[in-house]
Amino acid sequence: MNTTKFTIKSLAEDDRPREKMNLKGKQALSDAELLAILINTGTKDFSAIELAKMILNKYQNDLNLLARASISELCKSKGIGPAKAITIAAALELGRRKDAYVSKKLKITSSKCIYDNFKHLFEDKVHEEFYIILLNRSNQVIKYVLISKGGLSSTIVDGKIIFKDVLENNASAFIMCHNHPSGNLKPSQSDVDLTKRINGFAKMIDIQLLDHLIFTDNGYYSFVDEGVSF
Repeated sequence: MNTTKFTIKSLAEDDRPREKMNLKGKQALSDAELLAILINTGTKDFSAIELAKMILNKYQNDLNLLARASISELCKSKGIGPAKAITIAAALELGRRKDAYVSKKLKITSSKCIYDNFKHLFEDKVHEEFYIILLNRSNQVIKYVLISKGGLSSTIVDGKIIFKDVLENNASAFIMCHNHPSGNLKPSQSDVDLTKRINGFAKMIDIQLLDHLIFTDNGYYSFVDEGVSF
């Protein structure tokens, strides 16, 4: 009878991250080990862990940059075909969707509260997107709505669409949010003009525009915090 002690080191290298997760929990694994589980198998020359490390290095060990990569871009990595690329992309998208849950009981109390709870909307985006956050009289979130998607430096926002959603959801107030993929936090003149135009109509129908936030990967700009009159 074989009495050889079973250890992690006795496993094939590709399988060790799975065993480590089983023994120590998912928090014990490095990004490379988690990615290696998704990759599943290595190649003739490289183990799954080695392939994972090469991919992470390609994207500066930044999971946000990795999440932005398209399927075709991932397939350019050594040892990664369409099936592996799709598995990686699907796992990262599931993670993003998990973070996208916002409790309807959330009460907005500050610009930081907005940023912390809604920054997931703009993560991994290489184009501009514009959202509104609808609130009740207690400043609790009713829902958030995507108004428009644009290019690298701008997106077209239709005020009629904004107020259609505001009125249909019986919102008492709302917040506007959009991102600058360039990382530039400074609002453009068109950002300022839009804010003034939307706020002007909101006042006419007794709806309050509480703030307009610009999101980047490294922070945010609040019109209210910066004292911008609108």
